[in-house]
Amino acid sequence: MAANQPSWPREWLMTDERIGEHLWEAIDRLPEGAGVVFRHYATPKAQRAALAHQVAERCLERGLILGIAQDVALASSLNAALVHNADGDPAGLPTSRSAHSVEEARFAIEAGAALIFLSPLFTTRSHPGRESLSHELARRIVVACPVPVIALGGMNRARFEELSSDGFYGWAGIDAWLEEGRAVTE
Repeated sequence: MAANQPSWPREWLMTDERIGEHLWEAIDRLPEGAGVVFRHYATPKAQRAALAHQVAERCLERGLILGIAQDVALASSLNAALVHNADGDPAGLPTSRSAHSVEEARFAIEAGAALIFLSPLFTTRSHPGRESLSHELARRIVVACPVPVIALGGMNRARFEELSSDGFYGWAGIDAWLEEGRAVTE
């Protein structure tokens, strides 16, 4: 990682509407210094902003790093550490990007991403039917990336340990941060 880049969290929660009322439980399970990427893409704009403010407050209280998906203005207003898949000029904020292929990883790098969330590494409920990346392809993408790559898609700590020799910087998930036996709503 370049000297002028911040030290990014190695563990992340990716939020969305499926998590429902379990959002707070998931955030509270994160270790201090972990990250939250607030997505909630389908939530109406005003409600999304209100919920993002609550999430930002909880992140601040718990010592967590906040990323806001797409909405640069919302990310700026909340002093988020980054914008995930920014919907325009990131206004000087660091960005992260999703990648599901070599081409998307190249695009993320060319777009100046500070982090890449590579998925799916394993079968995942959030993208049913999507074939996971082969171990070899994921490894080649990670090795070729000059920025930290976060493993996403069916991830948890145990699976991350299995991938630790592949060069992934960290991992992200949804279900992994919820109590065993309690799944997010479909």
